[in-house]
Amino acid sequence: MARPDRRSDQRLDQPKGARQSFAPFPRFQRRDRFGRFTEAIARGMGTPWFLLLLSVVVVLWMLYNTLAPLGYRFDSQALGFTVLTLVLSLQASYAAPLILLAQNRQDDRDRVQIEQDRQRAERNLADTEYLAREVVALRLAMKDMASRDFIRAELRSLLEELDKDREPKSAPSQPSKSPSK
Repeated sequence: MARPDRRSDQRLDQPKGARQSFAPFPRFQRRDRFGRFTEAIARGMGTPWFLLLLSVVVVLWMLYNTLAPLGYRFDSQALGFTVLTLVLSLQASYAAPLILLAQNRQDDRDRVQIEQDRQRAERNLADTEYLAREVVALRLAMKDMASRDFIRAELRSLLEELDKDREPKSAPSQPSKSPSK
């Protein structure tokens, strides 16, 4: 039996993002999900609220293990709060790589953004140079055009010539009839 061609059952009237993929967890989707997770952790750890909450937890931990009855303590002050030290070390050992992963993703985004900015700047420069050439061409074309004063002077001279042509040419002089005295 022939396998159905996957391309034939894809709908072309839907954008690619709306189509369902056949793999339950595509490779890139998992990587992106983990990358977003690391950025969320790094963003959370870089806030004053995280430092405040961590400080409150450490102080409460130490107070509880110092002031609680001996049977209820889970981390001995005599041993230098060993469990607290291990918990903080574990938190730091996971925080550092997650922060580095988030920084790497940000570097990749910055690199793409810089490349896009460079391309946009090149297009803007080309557009600006084109417009400058067009302005120069218009200025040169304007120099060759007749000015308003030139056109008026030409029209006046043409009107004067027409007026001269309309005037009757010198006709033979006729004696004028003057009243006799």
